Amino acid sequence: MKGKSGIFINRELSWLAFDSRVLELAKQQDVPLAERLNFAAIYQSNLDEFFMIRVGSLYDQTLLKKEKRENKTNMTPTEQLEAIMPVVRQAQAHGDKITAKLFARLKECGYEKVDFSHLEKDEERFWKQYFMRELYPVLSPQIIDRRHPFPFLRNLDVYAGARLKDKAEKGSGEAFGIIPLSSSQFEPVVFLPPVNNKVRFALTEDLVLHFAKEAFGRYTIEEKCLFRVTRNADINVQEGMMDHDIDLRQVMSELLKKRRKLAAVRLQFAPKVSPATIQYLCGRLMLNEKNCFVQTTPLDMRFARKLIGRLSKDGHSELFYPPARPMMPPAGFKVMEEVKHRDLLLAYPYQSIRPFVQLLRDAAADPDVISIKMTLYRMASESQIVEALISAAEAGKEVVTVVELRARFDEQNNIDWSKQLQDAGCTVIYGFENYKIHSKLTLITRKKGGQYSYISQIGTGNYNEKTAELYTDLCYISANQKLGEEVASVFNDLAVEHRTTETRRLLVAPYRFKSVLLDEIDREIAAAQQGEPARIVIKCNAMSDRDIILRLSQASQAGIHVQMIIRGICCMQTGVKGQTDNIEVRSIVGRYLEHSRIYLFGTGERERIYIASGDFLTRNTERRVEVGVRIIDAENRFLLRRLLELELQDNVNTRMMQPDGSYKRVQKKEFEAAVDSQMELYHLFADSWQPAAHSAEQPKPKAPSLLARLGGLFGRRAKEKNR
Repeated sequence: MKGKSGIFINRELSWLAFDSRVLELAKQQDVPLAERLNFAAIYQSNLDEFFMIRVGSLYDQTLLKKEKRENKTNMTPTEQLEAIMPVVRQAQAHGDKITAKLFARLKECGYEKVDFSHLEKDEERFWKQYFMRELYPVLSPQIIDRRHPFPFLRNLDVYAGARLKDKAEKGSGEAFGIIPLSSSQFEPVVFLPPVNNKVRFALTEDLVLHFAKEAFGRYTIEEKCLFRVTRNADINVQEGMMDHDIDLRQVMSELLKKRRKLAAVRLQFAPKVSPATIQYLCGRLMLNEKNCFVQTTPLDMRFARKLIGRLSKDGHSELFYPPARPMMPPAGFKVMEEVKHRDLLLAYPYQSIRPFVQLLRDAAADPDVISIKMTLYRMASESQIVEALISAAEAGKEVVTVVELRARFDEQNNIDWSKQLQDAGCTVIYGFENYKIHSKLTLITRKKGGQYSYISQIGTGNYNEKTAELYTDLCYISANQKLGEEVASVFNDLAVEHRTTETRRLLVAPYRFKSVLLDEIDREIAAAQQGEPARIVIKCNAMSDRDIILRLSQASQAGIHVQMIIRGICCMQTGVKGQTDNIEVRSIVGRYLEHSRIYLFGTGERERIYIASGDFLTRNTERRVEVGVRIIDAENRFLLRRLLELELQDNVNTRMMQPDGSYKRVQKKEFEAAVDSQMELYHLFADSWQPAAHSAEQPKPKAPSLLARLGGLFGRRAKEKNR
């Protein structure tokens, strides 16, 4: 992998390596076909975001008089851009082959994409009639010539473009025609009625391109193609805050308008295009030709969602993963009652988020609850969680919400929810000017008999019911009084824009997050140097923080076997002799998006386990408010330890980083049982729902502990596998 320096790997190239792992799932034969199509669409979406944010940011940096080198591989923004483009080009060619095979497999299953370059006469007649009746009336073709200016091209919208010749025009008579295919105006795919259980479908972009000549009247088309522009989306909030007469919500609204018009950073073409057309559009968009990509994969992958929906509707369950709905707790299970007797650890999407939503509703209805405080980063567009908070405020509770308006691509949704929360009587705080509030933190305060008590929740994932069905996350809920006091202190700090500097169980970035983790690593190094058993297991989504990487390298040099489960970006190279040869990095990419963060240090009585909202990216450790918590009760520590063990044993979804920085899929050995950690965890957390044995009226015989129940469970499962 290019972009390496010593033990460091360039962040942008590591991002692209993760995208390639997602693309490989679209190729993987043991993944059901509909899911493979979905992974192909996710790959394109990830790449769109990469160009909008990372490439956009690098281009902004190239405009500076002196380009700043990044602190790991020492590459300038220009050098990074030069390294990125060939990698993307190679991955796109690979993706084209994968998509072609997906269409071939769909045809075998009875779903054929219309090829407009090979239509029979009756098919041509049918599609032309369809085009003229359904699409032509709402098209808005535009001509660009000496009298008509070049239009603004919207980010990620597809356009049909054509080089035109007007024979009636004196002189050259040359022009360029554009037909916008707005994603909000047209459905991406057209389905024909089934014939003999066979379904044919046409992509709207292909259909419009084929009949483009009908839109340009007297002009002759000399060349036509589809193209799509990606624009920089890296908006500068600080710049917008120069005017102190408007609040952050107004600033964000204005910046979102500005984002739509930022500079182009990528231009995609399909299915083919001439150098002349590339030069023409690059000149108009002030874009380097190195940023142009020609592909056979459809430019608008929204069709995949529609097609997947059709496959599901038609009953093709064999083309999907087996059903695995989030599990509900036993009847009568109430978080507010259970948490009085034990700390709870919920795991999404294996367990449902509904019990947490019900906790908020119960708090809203509880006469002893006086306040609910919550940080909100990304919320569902139809959020039951926000509705519960609004109900609490309308019931007279004090509701304080720290809403992060700068959650990228969720800004408008958060602006809208913040208005509704405020209108309902909630106190809405926007957080710090220079630090995003990325923590997942809730505090419910009760007052009874003059005594205050707390229910605290610390999570690894957003308060979003939709993503809770797709992302693996952890939700820790405790009625521990001292922990509640510490959480209350953090909320007080957030309210007055004070960065938390003292904690006991909590991790709170930027001052009590990285420093605590570095201390934990140092303790393990010291233990190893004294000949004691030492262990470090890290699970997070990304790692780029230079200080943490260097300290983990020291741990490796001290002989500690450092095991890391990092889904995405990893800027540390493993296997570097004398530096990182005791470190292994694995990436789990499967049915669910791995999103939880767990940090384990030590063994036996020295073991300390944390969960947190933050990754090991520099932005998380230094420029955000992240919150984590040390888990102290034995049962939940057991669950977390077992979760890590299963993921380290995974031989279905795991890719291991190789000495050259690439990733290789872990292969199941002969006679070895397949371990799909995601499905194993589904069974693990099914057993953890069992309620504690308690009764206000009459004591019941104590139920076996969770450790005992799960120990028996894994014993049974191991015997079943060995049969």
